Amino acid sequence: MSFPARLRKYLPPQSQDSFTILKGLNPCLLLYPAESWIVVEQRLSGMNEFQREKRTVLRNFLRSAEDLTLDKNNRLAIPPKLMEWANITNKVIFIGMGKSIELWSPEQLEKADQELSPDAYQEMFENVMGDGFTQ
Repeated sequence: MSFPARLRKYLPPQSQDSFTILKGLNPCLLLYPAESWIVVEQRLSGMNEFQREKRTVLRNFLRSAEDLTLDKNNRLAIPPKLMEWANITNKVIFIGMGKSIELWSPEQLEKADQELSPDAYQEMFENVMGDGFTQ
């Protein structure tokens, strides 16, 4: 898959070509630039693996993680098992999410969009952003 130039320009210089990819919580893939993935790993390493719920989350989140590097033509070789899991065939939609990038099959994204009504989205947005946006 070709990595979009419009997203690459937002990557930190030290994360221009190294990524970690894994199954997302939705039927999509999560792509983390190397610098962002280090932060995720640090947070995960602080979890108590002796608690069943945390151990299960760690196992299920991390077991599909794979490191990737862009080739000279700015392409990612996404593992077939991850592409199959996310129903990605020949087209993929990249969505910048701040610290990560979601990779969706157009069909799966359309399905997710159809399942979210405008009213539900507005309510969700107000719950998340209702106190205002501060930096």
